[in-house]
Amino acid sequence: MDRIPFYKINRRRKKKLRKPVQQEHDDFSNELFTEIDANLLNVKKLLDEPNDLIIREFKIGNTDHRCAVVYLEGLTDKMLINNHIINNIQNALEENENESYRAIDLINQLHNKVLSVGKVEIAISLDKVSNALLSGDTVLIVNGIDHAITIESKEWKDRAIEEPISEALIRGPRDGFVENIQTNIALIRRRIRDSNLRLKSYQIGRRSKKDIVVAYIDGVVNQQIVKVVNQRLKSIDLDDAQESGFIEEWIEDNFLSPFPQLSHTERPDKVSADLMQGKVAILLDGTPFVLVAPFTFGNSLQSPEDHYERWIVASLIRLLRYIGAFIAVFLPSLYIALVSFHPGLIPSKLAFSIAASREGVPFPAYMEAFLMELTMELLREAGIRLPKPIGQTIGIVGGLVIGEAAVAAGIVSPIMVIIVAVTAVSSFSMPSYSTAFAFRILRFGFMGAAALFGLYGIILGYIIVNIHLVNLKSFGVPYSTPFAPGFTQDWKDLIFRAPITALSKRPEYLQTEDTERIGITKGRKSP
Repeated sequence: MDRIPFYKINRRRKKKLRKPVQQEHDDFSNELFTEIDANLLNVKKLLDEPNDLIIREFKIGNTDHRCAVVYLEGLTDKMLINNHIINNIQNALEENENESYRAIDLINQLHNKVLSVGKVEIAISLDKVSNALLSGDTVLIVNGIDHAITIESKEWKDRAIEEPISEALIRGPRDGFVENIQTNIALIRRRIRDSNLRLKSYQIGRRSKKDIVVAYIDGVVNQQIVKVVNQRLKSIDLDDAQESGFIEEWIEDNFLSPFPQLSHTERPDKVSADLMQGKVAILLDGTPFVLVAPFTFGNSLQSPEDHYERWIVASLIRLLRYIGAFIAVFLPSLYIALVSFHPGLIPSKLAFSIAASREGVPFPAYMEAFLMELTMELLREAGIRLPKPIGQTIGIVGGLVIGEAAVAAGIVSPIMVIIVAVTAVSSFSMPSYSTAFAFRILRFGFMGAAALFGLYGIILGYIIVNIHLVNLKSFGVPYSTPFAPGFTQDWKDLIFRAPITALSKRPEYLQTEDTERIGITKGRKSP
């Protein structure tokens, strides 16, 4: 089978990138000098002498060599700085107090024997020094040396690991990603203890310089996907990427599509499972949401819990989601089309019941549906923005009160309230929030088509959506796969989930290097 053709970077990503932000001051140089006073003065001028800049000057052991420890208070571990950096340097070389050290030999001694910290690097420019300070590292400057030592000493206040609120499960792990990228990496490594797990680091943001990590399993992932992801990430030219949504919108294939082309999740178990399948994860420092690529329409209706429950239960729940997706998109538009254009298609008893319930309603069916759907969307948004203790109460009670009052006032019919309520409940069954939002957008589009042309408008809109889906791609992978193009092997884990013993291969549409899932056989042997 031919490999899937991958998209190249589009024209908006080919633009010439601006040069990195240079220092805007003219009274100091980016170079480091041998004089410690000149280096410290440049650091102060670069940062404009903030209150949290701590500079501790002293001599190394019993020698006459001056040095300075520089760090930003609040970003560093003071205990580590005092006990493993300052204390060690002050007590260094006491046994050789009569021996004269050259500066270069002295700094080598400090680097190799004195500093009892894991990560120690050399900085040869003022930019490197400032980046280290702003990242929470400590900088050691020694008089007579035209470079500095950066010592890892980060200690940022982090949120505790908690269960993700937006992706709750009945059965499954209870831990979720946090805003610290190192903690998130540790949560992935805890689940994937494979030496082939690759974590490629970049810095993004010309001013924020945030850490971003691309994670994949070498020997499993399709290297073409990794290449495209890296190319698009390197093309990003922003002052600051405040959240992974900035990254998603920049690197997605079609920014005009309502459908998400990357998955975002707070669940480490979901990211680990996707990496095992041959996908690529993108982690950004400062956000608990991790991006996973590529992403298809079939993935949007799948949940990690589908593989934690037995296959019969998981298959029925997944089928229920597909039914819920159909209801969430088409139910209001079908009501409008049947009542306004095709009442003959409604069974007689039901038609009489609908006609009786609509008696006295001053609005046509399409206006009635639009008003109720708009009200439901407002209640949903208000429930999210309100404080948690009252948010759910307002959403539920507000819907009941408004619906009952509208029916009592004769503004809407009871059948319309039922349809809107069933539609809202069905939309809540979607595991992917971004896909559920796309369905909400399509719902209003189909309602407008039904108000204009009836069932013909719904069919026409459905054809247009399908044309869009089959032309949409996620990092070169067709969005409608494995439906079209068809990969029958992948249908075992699409609408229904086959037993674990039958899922012996990784998704065929990803064109992975290692197609076999290790440890899974095609049949279970009896003891």
